[in-house]
Amino acid sequence: MNRKPADPSLDPRARQLLRTLIGRYIHSGEPIGSQTLARHAGLDVSAATIRNILADLEDAGLLSAPHSSAGRIPTAQGYRLFVDSLLQVRPLPDSDLARLRGELPAGSGTQALLGSASELLSAMTHFVGVVSVPRREQFAFRRIDFVPLDGARVLAILVFADNEVQNRIVQTRRPFDAGELERVANYLNAHFAGRTVADIRATLLRELRSAQTEMQSLLTQSVELAEQALAPGGDDMVLAGQTRLMGVQELADLDRLRDLFDAFARKREILQLLERTVQAPGVRIFIGEETGLAPLEGMSLVTAPYVAGGGSGQVLGVLGVIGPTRMAYERVIPVVQAAADALGAAIHSES
Repeated sequence: MNRKPADPSLDPRARQLLRTLIGRYIHSGEPIGSQTLARHAGLDVSAATIRNILADLEDAGLLSAPHSSAGRIPTAQGYRLFVDSLLQVRPLPDSDLARLRGELPAGSGTQALLGSASELLSAMTHFVGVVSVPRREQFAFRRIDFVPLDGARVLAILVFADNEVQNRIVQTRRPFDAGELERVANYLNAHFAGRTVADIRATLLRELRSAQTEMQSLLTQSVELAEQALAPGGDDMVLAGQTRLMGVQELADLDRLRDLFDAFARKREILQLLERTVQAPGVRIFIGEETGLAPLEGMSLVTAPYVAGGGSGQVLGVLGVIGPTRMAYERVIPVVQAAADALGAAIHSES
């Protein structure tokens, strides 16, 4: 996770009190008072001094005091300072790493791996696991077959290098007979296997422009079928564990839950938020209003890109965890990073 420098306006005592207060609040969910901090902060100061420091932290916008309690809770700004400069993140235990690798094995197929990754993220954090689906044009094409349907419709069966199979309906300008479709499939399979679909489309159009008469008919047919069959599919994402949020204390309001579940159902806004992090290396954290999505106010999103091979290869997508701002960041952050590494390595092995 990219760290920001510590806030220079906080002295060591204030930083220690803020770190302790947020840690205790994440654990208990109850506002934290000065007496609790006096017992747990490890500072040799009076309760009165602690109250004065807490008042300063509140004035700085890092804490707030619920009207029903003398204790204080962190604000979104307080959480931001906490995760940027006060949080101590430890590596994930070996047992958890083994679980991730064991339940994200190569050979499962990309779609199955995405589903397993979202389920694992949810199970290991008790919040919502989310994984964006890689664009198919990032994968090499292995082969294609065409099946004539009724009228001017053709079924295209695409097999990608990671063994994923997609069926697409192609609407053509005229009916194609089985012989024509076989010739086009044979041509595409012979000349383009192992290349990405974006490269195939560009090459076909370039060759069509320079083709001689005897090749022009086959290339024209190939372009017509390939343009639709190899068109980019709709981007999507896989979600798991939405119902876990129903037991979260901060989400007891039914209207808030309804808005949140509507956002999960639409997916589009959350997917756009994930795409903002695609080119950002490492873990990124959005807290409350930083997401820019009203349904996610009071929520945090912890994300990391997953990369082919789990290293410095091609970015395939983003995965993450959505939960309340009162989450155990020191636990969630290493889980998200390790899951991204394991998923990228598994998908890379598929192809």
